[in-house]
Amino acid sequence: MAAKREAALSPLCAVAVKTPFVNVLFSLIVGYLLGSVPFGLILTRATGAGDLRAIGSGNIGATNVLRTGRKGLAAATLLLDLAKGAAAVLLVRNFWPGMEAFGALGAVIGHCFPVWLRFRGGKGVSTLMGVSLGLAWPIGLAYALVWLAMLAITRVSSLGGMCAAIAAPLAAWFTGHADYVPVLAVLALLVLFLHRANIGRLMAGTEPRIGRAK
Repeated sequence: MAAKREAALSPLCAVAVKTPFVNVLFSLIVGYLLGSVPFGLILTRATGAGDLRAIGSGNIGATNVLRTGRKGLAAATLLLDLAKGAAAVLLVRNFWPGMEAFGALGAVIGHCFPVWLRFRGGKGVSTLMGVSLGLAWPIGLAYALVWLAMLAITRVSSLGGMCAAIAAPLAAWFTGHADYVPVLAVLALLVLFLHRANIGRLMAGTEPRIGRAK
């Protein structure tokens, strides 16, 4: 009976059942701490571009950094936000093998709700790409291709990010990484939730394209 109940659980929940709670907790904490580093805010302040939270949408991600007019800073923010997501997954995998999904979850939550900024962070798109790459490169590749394709077609950053987030769990399923589908599905829903205002503007036809002020 117990075996049947466990088999019915999602892969992510099954890992939690089989593994000491402390490993899950440490994985979440390490992921959260890495993900919560606000690189966009740090870079804009360090280079005299001002407080990113008072610019454009107030978001700490690369798209809002681009609104400062500093393309190099925006690119650096994107890469660093991506890198911290990948680093969280790889670090957790090294110390607690099999717990990387929890590291991924913590990293994206940390980016979106950093304790240092009163839980007001970014929308998770770049960091989710990083954790996707860390979990399995085919997932990360699919994420990047969908993101870039939608940006090229629509020039709407939010739409590209949301489509890429949705593509991640689908890519995990179709590339043989079903264990990661639950966490990537949860993170995709989180990204969509944080983009709810963008979704409203998309429906109204008022969502700005890249390079234009919101």
